[in-house]
Amino acid sequence: MKTRVVILAGGEGSRLGILTAKRTKPAVPFGGKYRIIDFALSNCINSELVDVMILAQYRPHSLIEHIGAGAPWDLNRDFTGGVRIYTPYKARGASDWYTGTADAVQQNFTFIKSTKPDLVLILSGDHIYKMDYRRLIAYHLEHEADLTMGTIRVPLAEASRFGIVGVDENCRVTHFVEKPAEPPSDLANMGVYLFNLEMLSHALWEDRHNPGSSHDFGKDILPRLIGEGGRVFAYPYEEYWMDVGTIASYWQAHMDLLEYPPRLNLNDRGWVIHTRTEERPPTRLAAGALVSDSLVSDGCIIHSEALVERSILSPGVVVEPGAVVRESILLTDAVVESGAVVERAVLDKRVRVGSNARVGDMSVSPAERMPMVGKNSIIPAGCTVEPGAVIATDVLPEDYPGPLVNKDTYLETRRLPHEL
Repeated sequence: MKTRVVILAGGEGSRLGILTAKRTKPAVPFGGKYRIIDFALSNCINSELVDVMILAQYRPHSLIEHIGAGAPWDLNRDFTGGVRIYTPYKARGASDWYTGTADAVQQNFTFIKSTKPDLVLILSGDHIYKMDYRRLIAYHLEHEADLTMGTIRVPLAEASRFGIVGVDENCRVTHFVEKPAEPPSDLANMGVYLFNLEMLSHALWEDRHNPGSSHDFGKDILPRLIGEGGRVFAYPYEEYWMDVGTIASYWQAHMDLLEYPPRLNLNDRGWVIHTRTEERPPTRLAAGALVSDSLVSDGCIIHSEALVERSILSPGVVVEPGAVVRESILLTDAVVESGAVVERAVLDKRVRVGSNARVGDMSVSPAERMPMVGKNSIIPAGCTVEPGAVIATDVLPEDYPGPLVNKDTYLETRRLPHEL
């Protein structure tokens, strides 16, 4: 059976705040050296699925640069598959920005069916997990399904974030509700859909001509297929999976990497997570530097008397003498100057924390008040950024009203766009 993979990577990811101010959610850095989309792509190549389409929309530039021709995932192919990135386009007929996940697939369906696949595997590009899709395909064929959807148990308190699935004793889906305020169960939709091509074509055609539809798989396609008695089955998945759609879940997924043993093992040579790796020198740990329970990427410099605890450092991060970093995520080329303290915070690329400044506080739960600092921003020397405050992108010292940035403050640069 020939399978074509479609990865939905157009999400704005507004709940990730300033991390998606200049990039789409699947392109957000994760785990030091990776991007979120690396997990779906690596699952594909590890599952021997090499015909991959990526549907992009919101700020796709970082994603396009990261994917390139697909060489890091062995997807730089022409005749035997490969990876292609598709963005919205203006045609003579009805075409526009994607209005929902199903609309994104429908607008590109001519390209999807051009290689005449038997099955179409539709994936979200913003989830962290490792799955062998070959097992999913075997399950789908064994159950003679029209559609098989990946499902996982989640904490009931968080279930309202997801589509909730009801099944019978044979795992056939009996009902589905998208993000209910009061979830009837804890069985959640993973955003992994395996369709027979004919069923997908039929479902998209009906949805396209439904004026009341929002053209979304979760809100429209799934409930209708299930309600019409289609052969929809749930594929039970019991390993690690995280929808990093919020700052709290993004931070927690990083902390999960630091458990021992980690909840998601990145050292598994049998299931490598591939990525586009930067050419950086080895990490330098100076005499007297203290680093514990952390992931430190290539090119980082941890100076003497610096302290790094339970943190993730992307390539090129510098922690100067006497600086402290605890339970934080520092993205590429961030700098923490001498005597500064960063606790339970997220710093985007090229952020600089001035000497003796403070960002965040260990006494505050990250799920409630995670301070964030956007790309290219500078925290002035001696400044305090309280938990819950957000420093937007490109903020300079002259943009600060004073030495204290209070909780719930959203601080933006005063410069005009042409001055950035």
